[in-house]
Amino acid sequence: MIRKTALTSPNDQQRDDSPYSFFSSCTPASMQLNEVAWSPYRDKALLKPISVSVHSGEFLAIVGPNGSGKTSLLRCLYRINKPTSGTVLLDGKDLWSLSPRQCAQRIATVLQDTGGEFGLSVFEMVEIGLTPRSLAWGRSEEDTHIIESTLALLDVAHLSKRSFDSLSGGERQRVMIARALAQGPDVLILDEPTNHLDIRHQLDVLALLSKLPCTIIVSLHDLALASAYADRVLVMQNGEMQACAPPSHVFTEQRIKQVFDVETIIDEHPITQRPRFSFYIND
Repeated sequence: MIRKTALTSPNDQQRDDSPYSFFSSCTPASMQLNEVAWSPYRDKALLKPISVSVHSGEFLAIVGPNGSGKTSLLRCLYRINKPTSGTVLLDGKDLWSLSPRQCAQRIATVLQDTGGEFGLSVFEMVEIGLTPRSLAWGRSEEDTHIIESTLALLDVAHLSKRSFDSLSGGERQRVMIARALAQGPDVLILDEPTNHLDIRHQLDVLALLSKLPCTIIVSLHDLALASAYADRVLVMQNGEMQACAPPSHVFTEQRIKQVFDVETIIDEHPITQRPRFSFYIND
């Protein structure tokens, strides 16, 4: 079921009282994959034909072992990998019929690799997220509000004057998520956003994402996080989609054994009532 999260009440002020007010112009978008396949080689498809619809406002988690095709699939969704065959539609329009700027105005991404020497402050890194929608040079009062709001949401406001290059991996990851949020995207795509984060910040980030008024597509290694926060889970193996359904339907002992080659005891989490896992090897 698609989440419907109330972010503000009718009596809330439009701007200062809501930490999500900078998302007021967002329109959650749908994405549809029609027999999408991709490969850099002529004779071997790394991503085999996939057909699935991502509903507007949905939180879709993509899981699978290393090399299963998660990142290749995401790259097709944010217009880096042009499908070898099939089409990706954004609200019914072919993604590749849009310009890069048009895509950037609606789709924001957070990648696994935040390396590189940028020579920018944290504030300036987040400011880059405003570029796709900016029509003029210079920073407005509203721009500053958006940057400060996203920094606060990701608990990195105290780092705003620090050099981005001086941050830890987890701090960098949160800044990059803040930058993506500053775009005010209709679709937010994240590739393993919790990789460098400690347990508390993993939960904080996923809880934040689940409340955003946009469509969320995220790849995760942690099945517990996918189970706890996703509306649906898409399972990948060897470049193929194995299933796409709510966590309680996707996560079975048989499927986890087939895809991840581990044994599992599954019960119900006492707080979330979502599937909870205990993994073990029985060779």
